[in-house]
Amino acid sequence: MNFKLTELNYVKHMRTLFIISCAVVIIGLGILFFRGLNLGIDFASGTRVEVQTGSQVSQQELEAAFTEAGVDESISSIQYADGGSLANVTFVGQLGQDEVASVKTVFTETFGSDPNISTVSAEVGRDIARNAIYAVALASLGIILYITFRFQFSYAVATVVAMLHDAFFMIVAFSIFGIEVNLYFVAAILTIIGYSVNDTIVTFDRLRENIQAYEKERKIKSMDVYRDIVNTSIQETIVRSVNTVITVLVTALALYIFGAESIRGFAVALLIGLVMGMYSSIFIASYLWLMLKKLTINKKKQATPAPEA
Repeated sequence: MNFKLTELNYVKHMRTLFIISCAVVIIGLGILFFRGLNLGIDFASGTRVEVQTGSQVSQQELEAAFTEAGVDESISSIQYADGGSLANVTFVGQLGQDEVASVKTVFTETFGSDPNISTVSAEVGRDIARNAIYAVALASLGIILYITFRFQFSYAVATVVAMLHDAFFMIVAFSIFGIEVNLYFVAAILTIIGYSVNDTIVTFDRLRENIQAYEKERKIKSMDVYRDIVNTSIQETIVRSVNTVITVLVTALALYIFGAESIRGFAVALLIGLVMGMYSSIFIASYLWLMLKKLTINKKKQATPAPEA
């Protein structure tokens, strides 16, 4: 496997895959527009009821208990933990004080335990969503500044575009499968951003080293040379990237299989984001860097005065 990975011509397929990625982004925008996201109560007004039931009960039994308590809101989702003995029930909509008191009374009598009830107002949900956007924006700005200082601005632009591509793809996947978007989702996005940037930086670091080594012997005069150097750099780092992704994927898969229901969305986000992070570092970031380098070379050619006859 390692031999094949280090012998592939990655640059040859970059343009085609970049066009496909752009098409997927456009389709993804349409999906988000028509389907939207399944927002949990962390981002929308809602109520979470956590109750020890002793054994797993059906949604119908829980709905019957809420009906008895005089709760008219329909259940948004039910998640079980501790082998099904702990039920987390969420509503999109806040329960009133009288409803909360009634639920506590009915559930204590029915299941023998006092439920833990928490509510999130629409204003708090908006604040959480806004802070999540700020976190991603600040992370992007910090990455741009660091990579511009450490490398060049063209490296920074390519890295951030690839990072946003990964985050967007994960958001679209959550929209398609209707997975609940909660605070774990935000944590997953920030985690994926970290892995995506790390993967891209490893490739770009080797790219810079190879360019410097080449320029010690001769000046680079064509884009073909840059393409060859990019391909060589990817070949030299691809095995490390694959091994890193596989290692973390095993952990994410274990979280999904053995973890609580509440963190399965986080595990799914990791599974999707890690694969996309490796893909984008090769076929998005590297291709964008080549395009920016081509623009720079063309500008220099245009600025160079023609020799006098």
